[in-house]
Amino acid sequence: MTTEREKAAAPAAPGGETRRTTRRAVVGRLSWGLADQAASSLTNFAVGIYVARSLGLAAFGVFSLAWVTYGVVLSVSRGLATDPLVVRFSGVPEASWRGAVARSSGTALGVGAAVGAGCLVAGTVLGGQVGLAFACLGAMLPGLLLQDAWRYSFFAAGTGRKAFVNDLVWGVALIPAMVVAARVGSVAAFVLAWGASAAVAAAYGCLQSGIRPRPAGAREWLRTHRDLGYRYLVENTSVSGASQLRAYGLGAIVGVGAVGVVRGAELLLGPFLAVLMGLSLVTVAEAARVLRRAPHRLGRFCLLLGGGQAAAALLWGAALLLMPDRAGAFVLGDVWRSASELIVPATLSVAGAGLGTGAAAGLRALGAARLSLRCQLFASACYAGGGIGGAVVAGTIGSAWGVAAASTCGSAVWWLHLRSALRERRRGGA
Repeated sequence: MTTEREKAAAPAAPGGETRRTTRRAVVGRLSWGLADQAASSLTNFAVGIYVARSLGLAAFGVFSLAWVTYGVVLSVSRGLATDPLVVRFSGVPEASWRGAVARSSGTALGVGAAVGAGCLVAGTVLGGQVGLAFACLGAMLPGLLLQDAWRYSFFAAGTGRKAFVNDLVWGVALIPAMVVAARVGSVAAFVLAWGASAAVAAAYGCLQSGIRPRPAGAREWLRTHRDLGYRYLVENTSVSGASQLRAYGLGAIVGVGAVGVVRGAELLLGPFLAVLMGLSLVTVAEAARVLRRAPHRLGRFCLLLGGGQAAAALLWGAALLLMPDRAGAFVLGDVWRSASELIVPATLSVAGAGLGTGAAAGLRALGAARLSLRCQLFASACYAGGGIGGAVVAGTIGSAWGVAAASTCGSAVWWLHLRSALRERRRGGA
């Protein structure tokens, strides 16, 4: 019979060590996600600041329209190509991952070529400074989308370090490109510099992975994952489409300069948005791993994720309110005076979005594409309605407060649907 002393001297159960190892692995993957997004957002932040200071408010508004349009196309690519990859090929054997990445990256490349051709035609029809910016964006889209596809592919494999290095390559290539664009002094030159440096990083991604994108495999990829891909396509484009609709509506109601003011406020929140987007690179994959290993912990994981992001957004906004005017003018130039008036509503908007992303990660990990699509359509309708309706009532500041209210409502709907999905899963498991 075993004595108490013998029990005390017995080695600890391996479960505790396994849990500690798992936690370290999760923290490591999240850390690489944050580091990668920090590099990516620093690149985007530098471009935005450089353009704002170099070209003035009106030209910055034109550049912002091209930027918002790129966000819509990026959402299309992610919905069809990389979102299904992350959900279904995170932590799978390497051979399976490599085959999926070849088809997924080929799909992203195909989306860039197809939509890029449309942008070239639209730019020719529009003419002027706006048309030239859109035409240049169309030429750069394939490289921009392929670079983003490599990032998600590396995080699906759990090798976030490679994504971080790829974004560093983009940042290094951007430096001489920006110098040349500044000498030319036009919006089109900055769009070309931004896209060409991304194409350099996209080419390097092929060397990192040892995989060549297969555009010919796009049809097979879309057919195999149509149950997720098309829903994620609608879901993602509803987000970016609502943002684009708000930008176009704000420009029509208040003026193109108002679009630049809103973009300036977003740049002030750039460092925190880097954290938010960095976590989004890995949260779905991590939530999927939690679901496989400990399904009962998924709700708590999502709550900690969303609550932490919302609290961090509020802290960052409070720090911005304490920023001296001299420092703000140094960063944004003439854009600072107008953008600083939007700090409070912009912070509340980002905090609401951060809270909702925790629930969104859970729904995607559960594969509940129908529910997540419903949530996103509601949130996007609120965003566009609040942004444009607020602009009609009170101009730029009204638009900002309308978006903040919409973000809060959307977050509540995400959490209600996650609760419903978890309850349904428990009922089905029982």
